[in-house]
Amino acid sequence: MTTIYDFKETEMNGQHIDFNDYRGKVLLIVNTASKCGLAPQLEGLEALYQKYHGQGLEILGLPSNQFHQELDSDEATSDFCQLHYGVTFPMTKRIWVNGAQEDPLYSYLKATAGHGRIKWNFTKFLLGRDGQLIDRYAPVAKPAALETPIVQALAAAVD
Repeated sequence: MTTIYDFKETEMNGQHIDFNDYRGKVLLIVNTASKCGLAPQLEGLEALYQKYHGQGLEILGLPSNQFHQELDSDEATSDFCQLHYGVTFPMTKRIWVNGAQEDPLYSYLKATAGHGRIKWNFTKFLLGRDGQLIDRYAPVAKPAALETPIVQALAAAVD
């Protein structure tokens, strides 16, 4: 049976991300897009990352141009996110969140959540320390609205 720990992604800088390294951590996965009207959420995501990373929160941004709102290159996206929003959490190379070229991680997340297609940028998936999905959040859900479930997940014991 597939778990979140079976996946791998590649950061924009070429470093490999092995989700097995996230065992025992709370993980927030977000599909991002620099030119999206919701891009200011990157600032809120970074604030959560700064506040809770030391307690076990990991945030992973996965840029996607699926909705035609991402910059032309991974380098431009990385620069934009760092310059405008101070992003320090890992950002992957761009992916597809729906369709024939869909990233396997998103196939897994959507199947686990049971909500089907990703409808827009900044859909969020929160996973607990046990690797289980806690919830899928709509694009308009502000990062601050996830603080309570994040704190609860961080407080949960790992079996």
